[in-house]
Amino acid sequence: MKTIGDKLPEFSLQASVSTEPGKEFEEITNQSYPGKWQVIFFWPMDFTFVCPTEIAEFGRKKLEFAKRDAQVLGASTDTHYVHLAWRNDHPDLRELPFPMLADTKRELASELGILHKDAGVCLRATYIVDPEGVIRFVSVNDLSVGRNVDEVLRVLDALQTGELTACGWTPGEPTLDAA
Repeated sequence: MKTIGDKLPEFSLQASVSTEPGKEFEEITNQSYPGKWQVIFFWPMDFTFVCPTEIAEFGRKKLEFAKRDAQVLGASTDTHYVHLAWRNDHPDLRELPFPMLADTKRELASELGILHKDAGVCLRATYIVDPEGVIRFVSVNDLSVGRNVDEVLRVLDALQTGELTACGWTPGEPTLDAA
């Protein structure tokens, strides 16, 4: 599995970016957001139960990620057409403010090492990638356990300080002095 310090693999994937006719799809690459932090999260499959709770929560936190100059990208191995159908079907997903990447050939998930060994779908993996394309945070949950978006924001804040941060550190608290 790709981990801390590794470069995010190169990718070029179709994505569902809107429900507006004629503007539904866009090609997204690892170079689409130069100079930005990226938060890339994977879910097992569309039209399921835990996944929309996480996806919608990432969407609700749009302004929080924007304040941190971070681009959120969601991904699964479903096609961009399935992503669009799910967006159109699920009220919490219609106005998502980030692309839903379609890793249909499982290339990115395979390079990252996050495919479930038996089910062949993505594990609930979350990556924080710095503006230079280096993975700085990885978290992987079992298929049945949703992630905590506030914790992803907390870790992003901690990474962006460039300092040492204690367990449970939150913005506004002092960082640690190693001397």
